Amino acid sequence: MSEYQTAPQHRVRQVARRGHYDRETVHAILDEGLVAHVGFMGAGGPVSPPMFYVRDGESVLVHGSRTSRFMKTLAAGAPLCLTVTLVDGLVLARSAFHHSMNYRSVMAHGVAVPLSAQEKPHALDLFTERVEVGRARVTRPANAIELKATEILRLPLVEVAAKVRTGGPIDDPEDMDLPVWAGVVPLWLARGEPVPCAMEKVEA
Repeated sequence: MSEYQTAPQHRVRQVARRGHYDRETVHAILDEGLVAHVGFMGAGGPVSPPMFYVRDGESVLVHGSRTSRFMKTLAAGAPLCLTVTLVDGLVLARSAFHHSMNYRSVMAHGVAVPLSAQEKPHALDLFTERVEVGRARVTRPANAIELKATEILRLPLVEVAAKVRTGGPIDDPEDMDLPVWAGVVPLWLARGEPVPCAMEKVEA
């Protein structure tokens, strides 16, 4: 099935035409993003920490210290909402009210499940490969102490929705002749020139 059967309460309501539930759109956004905000109700109130993540087929993996309060809460089965947003442009309108952004976003609801000790090495390789393809083959793998100290959680992609805005500003007809520039300022994330580590060995 190519489309997620997202429940009504988790589908896009505000400007519903921008909602997307097909796997191609959802996966593309998740595969391009790097940071997910994971919202849940903590002991002291609602929190939404930013977390590095990776998509693994029909699920999203996040990881952190086993001793951290939020990882303990999530591992215990706290309901969560994971969101990823890519900003593609600033939309400048002729009126202040109609300024907007072009974006692609994914929101997933559910309960995350801790990975077993046997699943962790492969999962950590996925995180390493997300940083740079081929990196897992050249770096030292996690040792037993590091594996034990790391909690990795899997959120199945079941209740998931994407929302996408594209195009220019949508001004009111009476504002179209105002002497104000209108259009889109594109934005994107790009890799810069690598900076070697200061402790890098120098060949004689």
